[in-house]
Amino acid sequence: MNKKASISLLITILILLSSIIIPMTFTKKETVSSTLNVYTSSSDESDTDEMKGLWVSFISLDMTGTDRKYETFKSKFNEIIEKAKEYKYNTLIVQIRPFSDALYNSDYYPWSHILSGTQGVSPGYDALEYMCNASHKENLKLHAWINPYRIKTAQTPEILSEDNIYKTNPDICIETNSGIYLNPAKEKSRELIIEGVKEIVSKYDVDGIQFDDYFYPPDITDEDHEDYNTYKKSTSDFINTENWRKANVNILIAEVYKTIKAVNKNIVFGISPQGNIQNNNEISADIESWCKYIGYADYICPQLYFSIDNPALRFEECLRQWSELSYHNSIKVYIGLGAYKAGTDADNGTWQNRNDILATELELLRKYSFDGFIIYDYNALLSESAQAELKNLKSII
Repeated sequence: MNKKASISLLITILILLSSIIIPMTFTKKETVSSTLNVYTSSSDESDTDEMKGLWVSFISLDMTGTDRKYETFKSKFNEIIEKAKEYKYNTLIVQIRPFSDALYNSDYYPWSHILSGTQGVSPGYDALEYMCNASHKENLKLHAWINPYRIKTAQTPEILSEDNIYKTNPDICIETNSGIYLNPAKEKSRELIIEGVKEIVSKYDVDGIQFDDYFYPPDITDEDHEDYNTYKKSTSDFINTENWRKANVNILIAEVYKTIKAVNKNIVFGISPQGNIQNNNEISADIESWCKYIGYADYICPQLYFSIDNPALRFEECLRQWSELSYHNSIKVYIGLGAYKAGTDADNGTWQNRNDILATELELLRKYSFDGFIIYDYNALLSESAQAELKNLKSII
């Protein structure tokens, strides 16, 4: 990014935040003794507490093949809790809005097909309410995992409900070969996402909100050219398409953070970008700004889902790259570990060379002074091929 573009991008965010974002930066190998925050976190989580998280995707919550009754859902989630405790995890990151739909009673999004079988049809219970209560009863934290922009992939959901945003307001959506998404350039898209987050943190006892790595679709070409042309006509000091898209995402991220803290400053906001730093450019994820400047996120969790001997990019090399980024001094950085690959032929078969890869990766991220890990995902705990890896990992948690 050239200097002019960088300045324009930062000014855009500063104006929209209506506050000053102050960089207090360091690398993971350094320490900082003082802080100046726009928002001060007063979470009861101490700096010495290690995140030991477990992602629970919508696939693990899918009620297909069951009677879809509330008691059956409770039993399914109780099993997830028991497995998490067995493996010594302390936080569940549960996917509660996968396709601009909801596993909870929402005023903004239709019910998810994951529960009832048909998008827009109530299952007769509030899954998120139960998951919060059940998790806290067992001393587990719960972060609500959201796909902010995604509406539909090629085949999922098969049918969108009549109250889905793509049906009610298609003008704020974009469609590519990979699926349908809310258009990050549209103010109404941002308003919908922000109000949806506000609804969750206001109504439910969640400990955090997490966005995953679905931002701009990687296969986008010129589907948003009209929006970009409108933007160019509004200023003589315009930035290029790549930086404009990043700015659109940054506006959302900053406003979501601000909204959460206005409701409850103890609720954390996290983002889980792709592990390969360069790949984030393809989805317009401005990870450098999110890490460096206060006002975007409380934690970042890059998805380092590859083995220590992955020929394309070794785990420790990628870990080192993340350790050398500039961070503001109140952010936490967790590392996503790909347990779903354990014992498989992924990464050119390197997961089959040994059974202590995950344990070694945990030792490495501790060596580099990261703040914890999150396992992808719950289904790996049920996989026979992953058991040796998970047993060795458990021994050092």
